[in-house]
Amino acid sequence: MKNNYKTVRGFTLIELLVVIAIIAILAALLLSVLSSAKATGQRTVCINNLRQISLGVRMYSDDSQDASPSSSATNFDAFVGYKALMKNYVGLNGASSPRDKLFACPADKFNPNVLFTNDGSLSLVRRSFHDDSQFDYSSYAFNGGDNEALTISNKVITITAPCAGLTGIKLSSVGHPGRTVLVAEHPALYPYSWHAPSSHGVAYGGWMYNDSKNGVSFVDGHVSYIKMYLNPTNGIAWFYNPPASYDYQWSPD
Repeated sequence: MKNNYKTVRGFTLIELLVVIAIIAILAALLLSVLSSAKATGQRTVCINNLRQISLGVRMYSDDSQDASPSSSATNFDAFVGYKALMKNYVGLNGASSPRDKLFACPADKFNPNVLFTNDGSLSLVRRSFHDDSQFDYSSYAFNGGDNEALTISNKVITITAPCAGLTGIKLSSVGHPGRTVLVAEHPALYPYSWHAPSSHGVAYGGWMYNDSKNGVSFVDGHVSYIKMYLNPTNGIAWFYNPPASYDYQWSPD
């Protein structure tokens, strides 16, 4: 009788390990691409939100004899209270809530705990501006310095020095509308970033970063994704104008 059995050669252990390693590398590359695409999509949504909100602020000012939002017209400081004054210009009525999606940046997921509580923590926590009533449920802040001392976020951070900004300023009088910030993502004020976090903290326990990148709208209506300047000896970014090499300023002159 003839033996008709044929020897079938299988994978060796080394070959299996090589295949698994190749699959792992391809999966890692794919996850990196997907993560980058997701981050880009979130940034695009935030920029589009800023564009619409900026238009709403301009429409409010047009109907208010060209005056910008003022803290005297709201129960909040102007950097937060602007929303109550202009939200009907973007189709929102009634009390603010986390359901106001135009004011929710999808990247607004992690923020420094010190901005929300008085417990002294300097860690990043899973907490959003657009879920918090202290910020009128908005991921975005108006350039609301009014040359007065301000209390920010339930007495957590108190600004004792005058802070230049647009509160009460006629927008037509702004000297450099293409450089002057109108509305920005909240982290731009400090600064840090939801989109391009840095590992080089320079102040306040390491959560504030020079050259953090944020979405910003300007008085002339355009919106950009730009680097924000932090001088660690002078504190929070919106206390002062950056060097001329940066693409923005806070003051209206």
